[in-house]
Amino acid sequence: MTAAVPGSATSPVVVIVTSAGVPAEALGAVRAADVVYLAPGVELTVPGAEPAPDDTELVQVAGLKSVVLLAADRSDRAAAALVAAGATVIEPSALARAVAVMDRLRSPGGCPWDAEQTHESLRRYLLEETYELLEAIETDDRAALREELGDVLLQVLFHARIAAEHPDDAFDIDDVAAELVDKMVSRHPQIFGEAAAVPSAEAQEQNWHRLKQKQKARTSTLDGVAMGQPAAALAGKIVERVLRAEFPADLLAGDGPGAALFDQAAQVMRDGREPEGELRAAAKRFAAAVREAEQAARADGVDPLAMGAQGWRRYWPADDKNETDTASDMPGRPGETG
Repeated sequence: MTAAVPGSATSPVVVIVTSAGVPAEALGAVRAADVVYLAPGVELTVPGAEPAPDDTELVQVAGLKSVVLLAADRSDRAAAALVAAGATVIEPSALARAVAVMDRLRSPGGCPWDAEQTHESLRRYLLEETYELLEAIETDDRAALREELGDVLLQVLFHARIAAEHPDDAFDIDDVAAELVDKMVSRHPQIFGEAAAVPSAEAQEQNWHRLKQKQKARTSTLDGVAMGQPAAALAGKIVERVLRAEFPADLLAGDGPGAALFDQAAQVMRDGREPEGELRAAAKRFAAAVREAEQAARADGVDPLAMGAQGWRRYWPADDKNETDTASDMPGRPGETG
């Protein structure tokens, strides 16, 4: 809290508003104010609110009465005048501001590119941002992790904003969040209800899947598996599902190269690891070895693009064959929240 304007009972309050309205935490101040002003550009309908006067008069009134100014930004001239006079600033959360920014970009007069996008046109960006997030996790890059989480969040906000425009089945980000909250609460009855406490993480995982099967009225162990995911991940998810249903491991075997790969994926899952992560780790390790061999060749004055099989064998890292991937230990819950 900053100091009050001399002569006023309380310090003035500047409330930063968004297209969603007045932040909930500011409603008490708005209701208690003697005067509520709207800064230029604020198009909210607030009963009893008046357009803000010039800066000098605004500060004078704030010295005599409790004043709340609704502004779109701290940099607004009227807001800046009150802040300089000691006003308290109430702002919406960064998440609420992100929703408001997305809404403005998508609305008439916003960004032409954003306005043209559809769920279909954004698919590749969702995939790209997800893979970039995975890269940040794998490299333990905290700054990149924060940034990529934001980029994935942008995709969620974007798709929810597009969904809100559907002519027959519209929903918005609040509906998405509400459904998520309902799911999280219903899948943890021992925490949010009166069910008995679960003794372990493994028991909670089993309970989660049992409740999901019941809530979604699924008739197959494979219901809900996204068949469009990468092949290694798909194989892993299918094997995970059938093994959970006590499927006999010997029935997983098949004939042909595809079946052999599937059998390898099944074995990885039975070992408590994740095929997609294993394959990614092996591919990235191999790529690193290729670059190391090329660098060694260049150091000897050899062109790696023309060194042939003999050159590759000469410069290939000697210890590469002895390394073991450890990047895909499976977490307690297999990343499945649907």
